[in-house]
Amino acid sequence: PFVLQPGEFLKLATVIFCAMWVQQKKERMSSPWHGLILPMLILVLPVLLLIRQPDLGSAMFVFAVAAVVLFVGGAPVLPLGIFGMIAVVGLIALAMTMPERMGRLIAFLDPEAHQSGEGYQVTQALIALGSGGTQGVGLGRSVQKMVYLPEAHTDFIFPIVGEELGLPATLAVVAVFLLFTVMGAYIACHARDTTGMVLGVGATSLVGLQAFANFGVTTGILPPKGVGLPFISYGGSNLVLCLAAVGILLSLHRQAQYREEARSRRLVGGRR
Repeated sequence: PFVLQPGEFLKLATVIFCAMWVQQKKERMSSPWHGLILPMLILVLPVLLLIRQPDLGSAMFVFAVAAVVLFVGGAPVLPLGIFGMIAVVGLIALAMTMPERMGRLIAFLDPEAHQSGEGYQVTQALIALGSGGTQGVGLGRSVQKMVYLPEAHTDFIFPIVGEELGLPATLAVVAVFLLFTVMGAYIACHARDTTGMVLGVGATSLVGLQAFANFGVTTGILPPKGVGLPFISYGGSNLVLCLAAVGILLSLHRQAQYREEARSRRLVGGRR
């Protein structure tokens, strides 16, 4: 059956909204009210709908992407840092009202002590990564994905890559997303205007932040959030989101190329 995840498209809508906001309020972005408080207040309603699902991972991701985009757009740093701390404390307080979420948070602090409960997935993910060693057990020969590791085809696909293909494959995956982030930042910096720059940073963040959040969750560095690995984890809605982000970056790069070619033609024409 066809299942649509609105939270994925909210992430893209957040980037577009923040880019439009920066474009319209660029003269007043240094003000805490226009640069941070007002746009975040506008985002509160859709984020509350995500929390209602409940989907705290997507809610945190939306705020994180918005914070990055607004920061690049000129939002003041100190209020942004204060808002970030308030948001983290608020989400932790909210998690404390949900026994399942609180259990995951406690298990994150000591997964081995809770490996038969909330820490089971992370423990099995680490076993998968360790089992692969430097050479891996062979493509399609994973034991963890068949028996022990739930959601191995979605949020926890990264440890399976490590188990089947070994350490070089996991390092290659990390390197690819690191390169994507660097190239996305390069394209954003060479955009023709502020709106393009902000859109480029937002599109890069949609993929980069999600990828490194997934690496953190599957290796036990971050608490579980239900974040998939872009382009690799199963999920059509997230794939559409990531392809849209790539499309934005390609469009910005093409515009920059056209501008450079036009400038070169003008220089050649002037010399004649």
